[in-house]
Amino acid sequence: MCQLDGKVALVTGGSEGIGAAAARRFVLEGATVFVTGRRQAELDTTVKAINEQSDRGQAIAVRSDVSSHGDLDRLYTRVRDHSGRIDVLFANAGVSELARLEEVSEEHFDRVFGINVRGLLFTVQKALPLLSDGASVILSSSIAASKGVEGTSVYSATKAAIRNFARTWAVELAGRRIRVNAVSPGPIETPGFSGVATDPAQATDFKDALLAAMPLGRLGDPDEVAAAALFLATDASSFTTGAELFVDGGLAQV
Repeated sequence: MCQLDGKVALVTGGSEGIGAAAARRFVLEGATVFVTGRRQAELDTTVKAINEQSDRGQAIAVRSDVSSHGDLDRLYTRVRDHSGRIDVLFANAGVSELARLEEVSEEHFDRVFGINVRGLLFTVQKALPLLSDGASVILSSSIAASKGVEGTSVYSATKAAIRNFARTWAVELAGRRIRVNAVSPGPIETPGFSGVATDPAQATDFKDALLAAMPLGRLGDPDEVAAAALFLATDASSFTTGAELFVDGGLAQV
């Protein structure tokens, strides 16, 4: 028997990277997984590939932008009409952009907070009527919430907010036995990480500095974060809530 047989999951930001890896893990463990992303063609390609790998669960593509209330409402109508509930919610959608303090613009601030904080908050809030008692909510934070890294002040602030969401919502939803935890990756080899800086030289310097500080001496793989998300999604973590699970090669730990 698979760990998520008969469960209904939702993964936001699932077109690529960590979200796609988590959606694939959940499907392989028997879940019906609604996978969202902003780019329909990319989302369809990912979902098709996931379904071709599994004969147990199923992935369902729903184009949705977490920063749009209308998109979220349409998403949850689709989930309600198809499955009637959500047992696992992985609120993973987010953006990362570098900007030193003197470079921060209103547009940069609004875009990063609008997706990472506002979008995540309303993703979870609007899911509440569908969340089953005893459900698992997983929030995508980052080691940036715990460390000071040059050029990441706005991004890091969003991830610190998400970390506190996990603590606060774990208390607020405990009466329904809904567990809320955060997974905090370090540097992971994803398209989002590769595109964090628009200037190639800046991107190279940023990556080299991180690698030099990594105890394990390498970037992580999206599937390594997906494995942590799977743990938090299943009964293996039944006594874990309000926690932060680091998947960072030791970068924020030693």
